[in-house]
Amino acid sequence: MTGQRIGYIRVSTFDQNPERQLEGVKVDRAFSDKASGKDVKRPQLEALISFARTGDTVVVHSMDRLARNLDDLRRIVQTLTQRGVHIEFVKEHLSFTGEDSPMANLMLSVMGAFAEFER
Repeated sequence: MTGQRIGYIRVSTFDQNPERQLEGVKVDRAFSDKASGKDVKRPQLEALISFARTGDTVVVHSMDRLARNLDDLRRIVQTLTQRGVHIEFVKEHLSFTGEDSPMANLMLSVMGAFAEFER
């Protein structure tokens, strides 16, 4: 059984266009926050985490849209993957499933560190 594709969009300023983040990506449902990436208590992110079920895939434009802090990014990814939810980062062409190899975990750490550094 295949789960839903769930999009997550985060913009930090009103002049950013949220539709561009997942343009051309098919999702069954999307959650969108207008908030800083350093704040992990975002209403729609919390709603997405509660909504996602085993077999679902969460699709995010890039790692920095999910979290700006490496520890927060790891925690969110781990929370979802431990529940059987896959995560795809479009820009980085990376997916995490919870059955990840040491190389996938290294990529999460390295790319997440770049996202943290870019702010």
